[in-house]
Amino acid sequence: MANKRPFFLNLLVITLPIGGWVSILHRASGAALSLVVPVLLWLLMRSLAAPEGFEQVRGLLGGGIGALFILAVAWATLHHLIAGLRHLGFDVGLGEAKLAARRSAWATLFLALAGTAWLALGVWL
Repeated sequence: MANKRPFFLNLLVITLPIGGWVSILHRASGAALSLVVPVLLWLLMRSLAAPEGFEQVRGLLGGGIGALFILAVAWATLHHLIAGLRHLGFDVGLGEAKLAARRSAWATLFLALAGTAWLALGVWL
C-alpha cells in the first residue's frame, strides 16, 4: 500500500518549464497592475488638478526611480497582455502542443522585454 501521508514540497528546488514561469509572471504582473492602478490614478488626478501638481508629478516620474517605475509598469502591462492573449489562444485550442507552447512562452517573454526596451529607447533617447 502506498504512503498517503503529505510530504514536504520544497518550492525552491522545483524546476519549472518556461511555460510555468510565464504563467507565474502573468499572475504576478496582474496583481502588480491591480495594486498600481490607484497610484496611477492619483498621479493623473494630481497632474490635472493644477500646474503645480503637474510639475510635482513630472518631478516624481522624471528621476531614476520614476523611470524604473514607468518601465516596470510598462513591462507588467505588456507581459500581462501578451500572456493573456497566449492563454486565450490555449482556450480555443491554438498552440497546445508541447513545442508550440514552449515557443509561445519564449515569444511572450521576448516580446514583453523588447516592447519595454523599445518604449525606453523611444522615450529617453
